[in-house]
Amino acid sequence: MGTVLWIIAVVLAIFGVMQILQGALLFGIILLVLAAAIGPGGWSIFNRRVV
Repeated sequence: MGTVLWIIAVVLAIFGVMQILQGALLFGIILLVLAAAIGPGGWSIFNRRVV
């Protein structure tokens, strides 16, 4: 599962950078934030601790 999330995060990050370079700044930033949220490392919405 971690590998799949990592690949999706990388694809979103690359697409986000491409959008920023093409001038779609807001959409690119949203994609980069989504990549950080989905990625298995760092801040991930799938690795929350349930208390």
